[in-house]
Amino acid sequence: MKVVALRAVGDLALEERELPVPKSGEVRVKVMASGVCGSDIPRIWRTGTPSFPRVIGHEFSGRIDAVGIGGDEALIGRRVAVFPIKPCHDCVFCRHHHYARCLNYSSYGSRCDGGFSEYLTVPLFNLVFFADDVSYPQAAMLEPATIALHVVRRAALDLNDTVAIIGAGPIGLLTARWAQLHGAGKIVLLDIDPDKIAFCKQLGFEYALRCDEAGALDSLRQLTDGGAHVVIEGSGSAPGLCFALDACRTFGSVMLLGNCHEEMVIPRLAYDRAMRKELTLTGVYNSVYKGDPHDEWADAARAISSGALQVSDLISHQVGIGQAIDLLNAIHQRQQFTCKCMVTAQE
Repeated sequence: MKVVALRAVGDLALEERELPVPKSGEVRVKVMASGVCGSDIPRIWRTGTPSFPRVIGHEFSGRIDAVGIGGDEALIGRRVAVFPIKPCHDCVFCRHHHYARCLNYSSYGSRCDGGFSEYLTVPLFNLVFFADDVSYPQAAMLEPATIALHVVRRAALDLNDTVAIIGAGPIGLLTARWAQLHGAGKIVLLDIDPDKIAFCKQLGFEYALRCDEAGALDSLRQLTDGGAHVVIEGSGSAPGLCFALDACRTFGSVMLLGNCHEEMVIPRLAYDRAMRKELTLTGVYNSVYKGDPHDEWADAARAISSGALQVSDLISHQVGIGQAIDLLNAIHQRQQFTCKCMVTAQE
């Protein structure tokens, strides 16, 4: 089988490997669609993975084509997406069903080989099932859709709350759609990339602003009667965080969603303004899987399956595994506008 292997920082190669054999309690999945996450790019070209070589990719779906010893052969042919964290099931967080907080976890695409592969073995615990009328690319959107759902739930949106979202990539757009489904009022998307702003408007979002332009903060305050009830900071940048603090109204909430890749320095005056507004800052990480009272993965899967959450129009590029490295290089070099890019396979 073919895999896209990260052999060292910045060194990707298309390799041939042996077909994996599922163990008891596992299935083998023929990977049909694997999304490129924004975090994959710095993982490939900046930080690397805990060990090499490593197959990248943690947003993937496919078809079960084999089961481990003693497994249920009725599962063969079923369509699935995969929760990418492999928890230990023994630590204090696992015992309370907080699997995304596992102290001894492994994870597809980082600590173990991931979805840029033709086949993969997956524990039964990690499988999320879809009906056959959901496409594989749609099912592969489950992971980012669930991350976006988690931030909206953590924000505890009230009916008609105004929401500002800094960062208009796939997660930001999915967050905006979840906010609509949760009854938000005005939703303002912000980014520094004019192509992303144009794409927001193409998707039908009325309010999309360049946050690096003069007057952007004033425009947002006018749209939201002085500031948003909830600001979701998805850029992971110091300017984005400072903008978020200033864009939030008194007694509002700022959700810290974006992965940080630089030092986060807040100017003293921005800190002072945030303090005097008594803002609530909330960190947001990953999602709730098989939790109580909600399984966000099951909830998001139902929304995708029913069409309540549209995801297909966010998929801008699809290539086969043979072209995956060229696609990753193009994303890294920002050669063209991309939203959600996927490596896909044929049945």
